[in-house]
Parts: sequence; C-alpha cells; structure tokens
Amino acid sequence: MSLCQADKQAGKTALPKRRLGRTDMLITPVGLGAWAIGGGDWAVGWGSQDDKQSIAAIRHAVERGVNWIDTAAIYGLGHSEEIVRRALMDIPVSQRPLVFTKCGLRWDEADRMAPPHNVGDPKSIRFELEASLKRLGVDRIDLYQMHWPARDGTPIEEYWQALLDLKAEGKVRAIGLSNHNVAQLEAAEKIGHVDTLQPPFSAIRREFAAAELPWCVRHDTGVIVYSPMQAGLLTGAFTAARAKTLPANDWRSRNAEFTGDKLKANLELAETMQAVGKRHGTSAAAAAIAWTLAWPGVSGAIVGAREPAQVDGWIDAATLHLRQADLDEIAATIERTGAGSGPALPAEMPR
Repeated sequence: MSLCQADKQAGKTALPKRRLGRTDMLITPVGLGAWAIGGGDWAVGWGSQDDKQSIAAIRHAVERGVNWIDTAAIYGLGHSEEIVRRALMDIPVSQRPLVFTKCGLRWDEADRMAPPHNVGDPKSIRFELEASLKRLGVDRIDLYQMHWPARDGTPIEEYWQALLDLKAEGKVRAIGLSNHNVAQLEAAEKIGHVDTLQPPFSAIRREFAAAELPWCVRHDTGVIVYSPMQAGLLTGAFTAARAKTLPANDWRSRNAEFTGDKLKANLELAETMQAVGKRHGTSAAAAAIAWTLAWPGVSGAIVGAREPAQVDGWIDAATLHLRQADLDEIAATIERTGAGSGPALPAEMPR
C-alpha cells in the first residue's frame, strides 16, 4: 500500500512528501509549528491563546494531511508540548504525525518572563529529554534538535555527542541543530552526521540561503525552515494598523521588522505575494511558504496555526509550485523595496 493510499484510508487528505535528509522519514512539505500555542506568559510568547482552539488547529492540520509537528520545550515553558500531547492523545497511534521538539533552553520557574539560558551540558540535555517525553506522552521523539548554540561554555562537540548518544540509545529517531551556522555545522559533522538543520527563512529573512543551505545540500542534511511568513508579515492580512495594536506580551511588538521603513517594505512584499497567490488561486500565505519550498535543499517549512481556519489559509503551499516568472517578480520587489537581506533568487534558477 502506498503512503497516499494509507492516508486516504485513514480519512486524511493526501499531500506530497519529501525525504528528510538521510533519515527514513518522509515529511509533507509543510509542518505545523507550535511556538505560538505555548501562550503569552513567558519571555517570547505570542500573547494569550485559547488552548481548545490550539488543539482544534493541530487536529485539523492532521486531517488536512500534515504529517509532522514542530514544538520545543521552551514554548510556553512546557505548555506547547502538553498541548501537542492533548491534541494527539485521541488520534490512533498509526495515524499520528511525527513529533519534533528541541532542547538547550532552560527557564526559571520562579520568573517566567526571564530570558531562558542556553545550556549545552549533556546532563541537562538528558534531563530535558525525559521531561519532553513525559509532556508529549511518547516513548521516543522523532527529531530532537539543539535549539540554539550553548552559552554555558559547553563546546558544540560535547552537546552534539550527547545527542548522538541519545540517538544510539533509541530515545530519539533523528537529531538536528537549529539556528547554527556553517562553522558549527562543520564541527558537529566531524563527530557524527547532522540529520537536520532548522533555520529561519522567508522572503524577508534570507541570509540562510547564502551559506547554510548550500552546506546542507552538500552534506545531505535535511532542512526544515521556520517563520516562512515572517511571523505573519507575509500573510497578506497584516497591516500597519495591526502592528500598532500588538500587545506588550507579543514579542513582535518589540521587533524592528514590524515598525517604520522596514514594515513598509515588508508589507509591499506581502502585496506581491498576494498577487502571486491570486494568480494560482490561493493566498499570499501559501505563496510565501511556497517561495521557501522552491529553494533546492529545503525539505519542509514550519507554519504556525492557532485555530483551524489558519491551517486552511496556508495548506495550499504543500502543492503549490511557483513558476520562474513568480520567483522573478518576488525578487524584483525585494530589490526595489530593499526588504530584508540575503539572496533573492535561488542560484539554480537564474533570471
């Protein structure tokens, strides 16, 4: 039985799948990101969330065919992982999506709004893994990622070896790095293959395409990008008025991309995404996500949703193939407005 046939029998929409690097996992081009559903009462929250709606969004994404969820222990200080568990507990095991999570950020229970500490101590990583397994209600994590480079003095070789050991013990299926640069990837690769990299990547934030993406292609490292809609800026629904009303407990209210000339340029780029999406009979959000998926070497894009309707707004990205003319138009808008930084067009797709 093919994967598509199995999905149909399970009552799910069949979406295309891509192999995640050298792993044995085939993932849909879009995965559900669970950062925002962690809630707003922590240092980098998205404001208050409705847990029932978050659970409904996760279940709806699975019904639409999405076969992986990306979360992290730090999201809502454990709350996001708990919401993922609650969303999946009533879904038959054979139909559940893959679950990816992260380690390396520790928080202060006495001060939820304090910035987390970047910790690479192998003992801490093991402690965090056990806590995530419990919160998620699983026996093994499909992909375990180091969230950020450690700042506690632990060399990358030590924390990467800790992840390699967890993989060898069968506690995790695959291991990856998030927010690491080429030098750090090289250091890790010398002692054990880097299965995946998770970088920020959007038509606004494009630096990753200049160095880390080519490295991943050369080393057959799977890539799952986050914030392909740049935290809502490229959805076609975000406005300057909306930016002014972001609550204080929404991290975007303090981000430079959401103010002044940068915001103006970003919203012009969003208009182009809307025009491209309209030509394909879909949304600006789907076009923005499809733009990241058009780059050779990108395995999948992580997309957030806090209610079912938001999933429907971007699910088309999984099957949307932008034409060269679309990519050229987006690149021209980037060059004209000066939005973001980094390469504007895949090198493999010259003008």
